[in-house]
Amino acid sequence: MEHTPASLAFLFACFPGVAIMKLVQFYQPGQGTGVGVVQGDTVLDLSENNPDIETVNDLIQIAGTVRMSISELVDRMMNHQDEAVTEYAYDDLDTVPDIAVPHLTLPVFAPEVWGFGVTYKRSAQIRDEDAQNTIYDQVYTSPRPEAFFKATTSRCSGPNAPIGVRSDSTLTATEPELAYVLGEEGEIIGYTLCNDVSAWDLEKENPLYLNQSKIYFGCCSFGPTLVTPDSIEDPYNIDISCQIIRGETTIFEGQTNTSQLARRFEELNEYLYRDNPIPPGTLVSTGTGIMVPNELSLVDGDIVVISCPEIGTLSNPVMQL
Repeated sequence: MEHTPASLAFLFACFPGVAIMKLVQFYQPGQGTGVGVVQGDTVLDLSENNPDIETVNDLIQIAGTVRMSISELVDRMMNHQDEAVTEYAYDDLDTVPDIAVPHLTLPVFAPEVWGFGVTYKRSAQIRDEDAQNTIYDQVYTSPRPEAFFKATTSRCSGPNAPIGVRSDSTLTATEPELAYVLGEEGEIIGYTLCNDVSAWDLEKENPLYLNQSKIYFGCCSFGPTLVTPDSIEDPYNIDISCQIIRGETTIFEGQTNTSQLARRFEELNEYLYRDNPIPPGTLVSTGTGIMVPNELSLVDGDIVVISCPEIGTLSNPVMQL
């Protein structure tokens, strides 16, 4: 049986209300990872006066133990601060990772990352054109969704960190997606943006090469923030945009809206958890509705920028492996 840390006993005191919020993880030189609460253009250091909270993973574990939502837990912490907390400018943290300066990291250290594919009609159409068969259209309309293991934390990149192009791929593409993080009971505890970087040429050569297409160093980035569900009015009405910048030229721009999703998250979770133990903190990426033309495959030095109003902007440079 897990026990609530003594320093968090105040959580059962009088509670003034639930805050709507977005969270980040950030690196502090000499201190390691901390959790921040984004308020406007400012990030408040939640970890400074809460030594039990070094990561969002800690929040997930404690929230499960005391049976609160992440919002309730963080709101109580913020309202019971006895001392002033350090504030950072968000723009100062949103910088290239450097151990000498504070910077954003992955918003959660996901023990597993899972992906779902062909959840948008546009994705099914484009993939079928390339494959010259109907396997993608079939999975789009089938009861069972396409699910695949995508990454572990060590294979993922946070904001402003490089994403990878496999050394044996000549057609690697960005796949901008809405993603969510799972809690102790399988509930969605937050939303973020994900870039499911994929070596399309390997997958097109043979569907059995899907794992090699999907899983390698730098194959996934996500962030920059983790937005709690109570701050998302409708997760099925979120605008997502993507840009690919090469040198000083924007070579691609695309947009989609999650209203085009053909499957609900409850359905995805039903298949994900079926006979399959999923650890808390797992990231689930829900598929892409933005398809980049084959002739605009990623090359070393490109910058991929994925944005949505609710979550922010995830930017990553491309690195040839």
